[in-house]
Amino acid sequence: MPKQVDHHERRTLLADALLRVAANRGLMDVSLRHVAAEAGVTAGMVQHYFRTKDEMMIFALDVVAARVQARLEDDPDATGDDPRRLVGALLVQLLPLDADRELEGRVAVAYHAYAATRPDVAARLRQDTEGMRAAVAGRIRAAGHAGPLDPEIAATGLLALVEGLAVHVLGGHLAPDAARATLDGHLDVAFGSVSTPPRAARSGSRA
Repeated sequence: MPKQVDHHERRTLLADALLRVAANRGLMDVSLRHVAAEAGVTAGMVQHYFRTKDEMMIFALDVVAARVQARLEDDPDATGDDPRRLVGALLVQLLPLDADRELEGRVAVAYHAYAATRPDVAARLRQDTEGMRAAVAGRIRAAGHAGPLDPEIAATGLLALVEGLAVHVLGGHLAPDAARATLDGHLDVAFGSVSTPPRAARSGSRA
């Protein structure tokens, strides 16, 4: 009896290989051949599952999203009804605080550059960003909107902050613990715990 093939498992295998190659080479230099070599399969197998490089890129975004969701499901801070706690648990997953998130962070930086000339990939990134912004803004509203900023503006600022902090950590300009403390301070502002953002501790800087 022929062995059944788990096609989703194979596609995920290839997407994981893509993430590793992209983190080391950058997306512009990634090819189906590179991904095949990293995954230990033939180029023909890659082409069987992904007709184009962009198709593979978009599927890899799904893989990253699934990884984030899996981590959230294992995070006790991501449970309960406290909106600030829930938003903090989500956003901290986007900071490169360990090896897995560092890899994802390097790929995220490369994706933004790649998407600048790829409308399909850019559309997917916009969709993901808009969905996350709406989710964060909704949590801020659920907290009673005690902060000084409109929830949409506060959500936009938090997402931009996390992206910037991730770049600084990846570049070695900021220690991971300082990035997390900075995020916590701005979450306090967004949810009305304090009126102005606290200054980041200088001791956390690597500059």
